[in-house]
Amino acid sequence: MLKSMTGFGRGDTQQEGKHFQIELKSVNHRYIDISVKMPKSFTYLEEPIRKIIKEKVHRGRVEVFISYKNIGDSDIKVVTDMALAQQYIEAMNEMYDRFSLEKDVAVSTIAKFPDVLKLEKKEEDQEMIWGLLEEGLVDALNSLLEMRIEEGRKLKEDLLKRLDILIGLIQRIEDRSPEIVKEYKKRLTKRVKEMLEEELEIDEARVALEVALFADKSNITEEIVRLNSHIAQFKKSMEQQEAVGRKLDFIIQEMNREINTIGSKANDLITANIVVEVKSELEKIREQVQNIE
Repeated sequence: MLKSMTGFGRGDTQQEGKHFQIELKSVNHRYIDISVKMPKSFTYLEEPIRKIIKEKVHRGRVEVFISYKNIGDSDIKVVTDMALAQQYIEAMNEMYDRFSLEKDVAVSTIAKFPDVLKLEKKEEDQEMIWGLLEEGLVDALNSLLEMRIEEGRKLKEDLLKRLDILIGLIQRIEDRSPEIVKEYKKRLTKRVKEMLEEELEIDEARVALEVALFADKSNITEEIVRLNSHIAQFKKSMEQQEAVGRKLDFIIQEMNREINTIGSKANDLITANIVVEVKSELEKIREQVQNIE
């Protein structure tokens, strides 16, 4: 099953006023690369987030965006430093006694002193938080995978069409191959006749030897066989369940190698033009393969 590396998914979860929104976006990348952006207070959850994604996504750059809102009880609580307040009161009492001042200590006065009242973030229920976040993450990941699978299905359809075009072009090259040798023999015989005087006979054995050498040098049977084998392997690989993008890319490289060899061997304009068409199709296939996981 082919999967595209391009996709998007979103998940929303809410419990007890706590709301997570998770968005995943994936694009092409040679390997697996995960970027996580979320509130600093939840950075301790980054590793399990990466682990869940890596279990399902094996190639591509995945960007994770996590936003959090608490629309229930406040996350902040006010804490009184009683020991510090006691020290302030004792210090003020000492001042009253020494300078015979009138005591007018009020709670509001003590509360204004530095660090007596402090704001602290309430301790979250980490198990509940992770369960909530994980639920949204899995929803977003499933949505992302569905899109990648659908895009992969479209890629497969296009690749199969282009492989059929390749098969047709390769068949044309194969059919043309025997004609190249025949035409070479005709051209060689004609040139020899033009070079020799009319009363001299052509050395047929020598001509046959030259034609045989040319045929051996321009023989592309092995390259044709390997090209067809690569196409069959390409099709078979597209049916595999695991990530095959890099494997398909390697097969395309091997096919390019074979067609380049055919182009260098076949001393023929018609074949050269077909080779150009094959290279064009291979480049289109290679561009599509870059999108496959």
